[in-house]
Amino acid sequence: MYIAAFPKGTQDLLMQLRTTIKKAAPQAEEVLSYQMPAYKFHGILVYFAGHKHHIGFYPTSSGIEAFKQELSVYKGAKGSVQFPLDQPLPLRLISQIVKFRVIENREKAIAKSKKK
Repeated sequence: MYIAAFPKGTQDLLMQLRTTIKKAAPQAEEVLSYQMPAYKFHGILVYFAGHKHHIGFYPTSSGIEAFKQELSVYKGAKGSVQFPLDQPLPLRLISQIVKFRVIENREKAIAKSKKK
């Protein structure tokens, strides 16, 4: 399993993140994509990855943009954010982002089906 390859402290954070994502998107399918855990519901919702000094969380650029103020205290890029290993994960914020992505992907799927 992906998480088992990391040191115990990192494993604990990754498991917290995984549990939070699964609670926020219980209908999502857990997959490996780009060699990272990912969650799919009408397309990719989010990815995450363990690194030496941080946990990478990848909710796509729209997920970052929608929560840019809340995420501004973390390093990040257009579609990613870095949560330092020496700090608690912002689990409530992660849950909000995942739920946002579920709604976003559902709305895109509905719009796409109406075009057919």
